[in-house]
Amino acid sequence: MMSSKDNLSPVEKIKTSSNGLRGTLKESLLDNFTGAIREDDQNLIKFHGMYQQDDRDRREERVGKKLEWLYSFMIRLRLPGGFLTSDQWIGLNEIAGDHSTGTIKITTRQTIQLHGILKSHIKPTIQAFNLQHLDSIAACGDVNRNVTCTSNPSESPLHTEAYELAGKISELCLPKTKAYYDIWIDDELVVDRKAEEDPLYQDRYLPRKLKIGIAVPPNNDVDVFINDIALIAIIENDKIVGYNIAAGGGLGSTHGNEATYARLASVLGFVDTEEKVLKAVYEIITVQRDFGNRSDRKLSRLKYTIDKLGIEQYRAEVEKRCGFSFEPARAYKFEQRKDRYGWVQNHEGKWFYTLFVEHGRVLDEGDYPLKSGLLKIAETGKVNFRFTCNQNFIVSDVSENDKTEIEHILKEYGIFDYTEKASALRKNSVACVAFNTCSLALAEGQRYLPFLVTKIEPLLEKYGLFEEDITIRMTGCPNGCGRSPNAEIGFVGTAYGKYNLHIGGDRLGTRLNTKYKDNIGEDEILKTLDELFGIYVQEKEAEETFGDFSYRYLQITK
Repeated sequence: MMSSKDNLSPVEKIKTSSNGLRGTLKESLLDNFTGAIREDDQNLIKFHGMYQQDDRDRREERVGKKLEWLYSFMIRLRLPGGFLTSDQWIGLNEIAGDHSTGTIKITTRQTIQLHGILKSHIKPTIQAFNLQHLDSIAACGDVNRNVTCTSNPSESPLHTEAYELAGKISELCLPKTKAYYDIWIDDELVVDRKAEEDPLYQDRYLPRKLKIGIAVPPNNDVDVFINDIALIAIIENDKIVGYNIAAGGGLGSTHGNEATYARLASVLGFVDTEEKVLKAVYEIITVQRDFGNRSDRKLSRLKYTIDKLGIEQYRAEVEKRCGFSFEPARAYKFEQRKDRYGWVQNHEGKWFYTLFVEHGRVLDEGDYPLKSGLLKIAETGKVNFRFTCNQNFIVSDVSENDKTEIEHILKEYGIFDYTEKASALRKNSVACVAFNTCSLALAEGQRYLPFLVTKIEPLLEKYGLFEEDITIRMTGCPNGCGRSPNAEIGFVGTAYGKYNLHIGGDRLGTRLNTKYKDNIGEDEILKTLDELFGIYVQEKEAEETFGDFSYRYLQITK
């Protein structure tokens, strides 16, 4: 096995001695002298779907006043496949107003998170979620995270099958400990520790987080290959006959550490039944549990396990545990990797409206009452809601008779016009949270990219590229939460106001980009993109995307 029991990272020791992820969380919550929780508990609380954060904009002010940092917590829901009922959205809207900053954040993993929750509000928030039949179990931590799948049922009549599989995988991979209910819900029935024995995670859980995504071709809207485990539905005669299974995706790295890198998942092969899919997913996780690096957390993701063992040895170990072999991968084709904005209809005659939510921030801001409009739609009780991996929002399951009413609300609150008027580049942009709450951020993300896009748009107009579906993504650090390594244009924060510029990723999500310029600011970014767009329109081949051109350009100019 790869990790030495004698050289475990401090986090490993915290997990194994945590009493089923309980730690001293109850004691931490009772400490009214600080807005933070105990250091070890800061690791354990992730398994409950939370991160401790602070307002980094106010650090200097707080230190000057001899006050501790302004601590708060982010809570993320577990929503496999990204689905909420209208009643749940109404409840979520109220919870966000009562306990958080009020902003509802759609994430790149097809769920939502709330920021700015004070320590005294954590328990009331989770109890309120519980009343809505929602939870945050394993939404963070060294376990399987939220399972994503193709978001729009109009993509295929087979969407329901993929969505249901996401839910089954989520349940299969949940930790068995009942600590979440013990601590947050006060469930006095949680007394049988034997029921908490966990054959999947044992008492050590995984070396690091693990992510699973399900794609239904021809749309790769989930960016499936960035996942630790990627499932691609194989469709023959309008039926899902099985899945190609890939493993080892992950976009995080560390500046200055060449041992770390972004990687897309490698295809292991094909399986032909749901039973085999679930077994393969389970055993891929057990191999990572047993062979993953538990000494250096920077090298502990599944991608490093696979590259250390070699893909053939890794596949053989998974197959041995499964009791069956993967068949050769079957053919499929991705044709795009984006959300279908506006109205679309599925095979059952239901309507779905995908609206653009810039970087997933649902709030009322300026003259755009997005949050109020969505609440008004929810209050009709005639819709469901879905989230996409591109941080957008789908008003779902609208009947033909109700479509006019829902469209009237979309127009009344400016949602329709906002979506229709946004440029292609803006609609294809993704950014991580970064400042002011992420402790790892080196540069801005979601607060800056909208302004940068505004400055890039005139360059696109200058070269007749305004309607080009160029993907542009930004992360405030190299951890990859905004999926910038898998974009045609990617920005990775290096310092405040500075970014590495990456180009050459493909439009379908099957090729990573390459660093083109180091540590540049806005002026140099705009100058460089101006030059690249100019060369692109002069030298591109027929139907060549910007990503494919810039990849070819990089090969020529090396």
